[in-house]
Amino acid sequence: MIFKKQAEKDFQVKDTTSAQMMAKITECANIYRGAPYWVDPENRIKTINFAKAVCSETARLVTLGIKIQIDGGARGAWLQEQIDKAYFNLRHWVEYGCAYGTVVIKPNGNGLDMFTPCDFIVTEQDDNGDIVGIVFKDSYTANDKHYTRLEYHRFVEMQTETGTVYPYVISNRAYISRSSESLGDPIPLVQTKWADLLDETPPILKGGNERLDSPMYGVFRTPSANNIDLSSPLGMPIFAEAIEEMKDLDIAYSRNAGEIYDSEKIILADDRLMFDSGKNLNSRVEDVKLPHYVKNVFGNSPEEFYQEIIPQLNTATRIDGINALLSQIGYKCGFSNGYFVFNESSGIQTATGVEAEQQRTIQFIKDVRDKLESCMDDTIYALSIYADLYGITPAGDYEITYDFGDITYNREEDRMRWWQYVMQGKVPAWMYFQKFEGMSEEDAKAMVKEAQPKEPKLFGEE
Repeated sequence: MIFKKQAEKDFQVKDTTSAQMMAKITECANIYRGAPYWVDPENRIKTINFAKAVCSETARLVTLGIKIQIDGGARGAWLQEQIDKAYFNLRHWVEYGCAYGTVVIKPNGNGLDMFTPCDFIVTEQDDNGDIVGIVFKDSYTANDKHYTRLEYHRFVEMQTETGTVYPYVISNRAYISRSSESLGDPIPLVQTKWADLLDETPPILKGGNERLDSPMYGVFRTPSANNIDLSSPLGMPIFAEAIEEMKDLDIAYSRNAGEIYDSEKIILADDRLMFDSGKNLNSRVEDVKLPHYVKNVFGNSPEEFYQEIIPQLNTATRIDGINALLSQIGYKCGFSNGYFVFNESSGIQTATGVEAEQQRTIQFIKDVRDKLESCMDDTIYALSIYADLYGITPAGDYEITYDFGDITYNREEDRMRWWQYVMQGKVPAWMYFQKFEGMSEEDAKAMVKEAQPKEPKLFGEE
């Protein structure tokens, strides 16, 4: 957050995010990237980075089979093109949103950029808790020089002849430095790759001098309430309430792994057992190499000291404890009990009784999907305003349709149900072959036609 003070100074604003909230985001970000505070190599405590697994699984379910269809003439076609280009980033953005609690999606002229709370500061929010003032940080490196741009978005109040209006304004400032640890000195935008941007845009309004429906970005927030800073518009990382359990999980896993590592058998044998009886005690049998698990010791006599030590593992007991922790973590993150377990086949993919057993998981994923829809609505609106400003496509209305995959879907059950439809005459057979056998419509229809019994001809005609 080295840009925070510079942004506050240049734009005369104040970062509204509390130190406690930023500390929690930083803590969770470190856990997500595999560097939690409890890792201790000296005591053999490592991490399995389960926070990453939880965020990744959430993003997988949320974006499962996602389709975003935008209709509406030339404007709808252009918006569809922009969303299609970002399609494969959606899952990543949702995962980052789950890890950081909040991400912001913003048009950049050639596509969409994603920002985590480490790359923006909130300066204002409205009565609904929505972010309406924000400063973004963008950067790049060229010829060993570091370039940074701060982009300030906000609504302003202006007096006109017809009354008060609230246009949207974007301001840009650029800096150059030889170190990534500082912003450095101000530099004109024309001397950077952002030369096509203005220091400050003209006031942006809808037709009739009306205020924009939303800022020119979309905000994705996790569904749970913020219990660190109740006034903050930022969401909580989905595993923020399960940090202590994740710590215990890493310790339990490390202890189990360490026990397995140390479980190799040991043989204690009197050193004199390795001597040739035909030689003196200072002579060993030539070319005898002992296995690494054999340890030489000195006993009262070579005959009386030979012992094998085979450690007993507590793996089953430890796995039970690990599964209990996994269940607690899953529940606190929003999943149903038992969704995450070791050595068991469970979770949302089971076919029978999923709706009842995984209702908590299903509701959680639906909540996150709703948040994603809201974010994409605002992002697409921002793209549309962008198209108006630069005259990219003719103005026009558009309509967005979201379609998500069924997280309780089972292909075999669906296959049997569709075959029953065929047998009952509710759908033609070619549709079944197209849907489940990967055939084209033409090939499926041809095959069904070929399989039809030939009608008998009169008088044996062929």
